[in-house]
Amino acid sequence: MQKRMGEAVARVARKVNDTVENKRDSLDLANCKLMTFPVGIYKAMRSVTEGIRRISLANNELKSITSRFVTTFSQLTELNLAGNYLHRLPEEITSLLHLRAIDLSRNRFRRFPEPLATVPALETIDLEENEIAEVPTDKLASMASLRSLNLRANPVGPEVRLLVQPLVPFHLLLSPEELPPKA
Repeated sequence: MQKRMGEAVARVARKVNDTVENKRDSLDLANCKLMTFPVGIYKAMRSVTEGIRRISLANNELKSITSRFVTTFSQLTELNLAGNYLHRLPEEITSLLHLRAIDLSRNRFRRFPEPLATVPALETIDLEENEIAEVPTDKLASMASLRSLNLRANPVGPEVRLLVQPLVPFHLLLSPEELPPKA
């Protein structure tokens, strides 16, 4: 067990060092078994955080994202948090003025993460395979940059199915309605 943990830590350190040393604009920490975003990364990456545009933390074991994470990586354009245990986002997500795409699929959201509705550049939101039943349709309709919202495999209410073109200027992806069983 300790050997596997050590290998996981070493893998994260290698990826962070590669990003810093090569001044990459992306950080890929997908599939690293992270339960939290390692605090040491903030210090290790302080010289390049302004240049980071894309981060993937997909397929980890994250239960939350901190406000410090959001404010540290303020220039993000893409954030992949798919396949974690998230159920909410910090309010500070609204400060990501350049964020164009966020992947929150396969998490534990029960409600649409409302702070996303005020992220000005957001074009793509993927919330497939969550537990979302409620969606703030009025707020979604006012998102000027939104082009695609994926709500497949969510128990969304019937009001969301009424959001059809030309009422909303974005592509809405939903699972087919389940037909009632025949008697």
